[in-house]
Amino acid sequence: MGSPVNIPKLGWTMEEGTLTEWLAEDGATVTEGNPLYMLETDKVENEITAPASGVLRQSAVAGEAYPVGTEIGTIE
Repeated sequence: MGSPVNIPKLGWTMEEGTLTEWLAEDGATVTEGNPLYMLETDKVENEITAPASGVLRQSAVAGEAYPVGTEIGTIE
């Protein structure tokens, strides 16, 4: 069982964010704290880091908007 990768709540009123770009490929080995994906909120892009170390399994597509808390992948 892996660690979920979720859309974080970055602002008080934030309800959704757009996954603009994955910075690690599906199946890549990632390290906790390293850049994982870019998230756009209110026209500001934020670099989101990996919550754990392991192999990334993407389950969401870049370019789409997702509600806060949506699981967009896992790290196994």
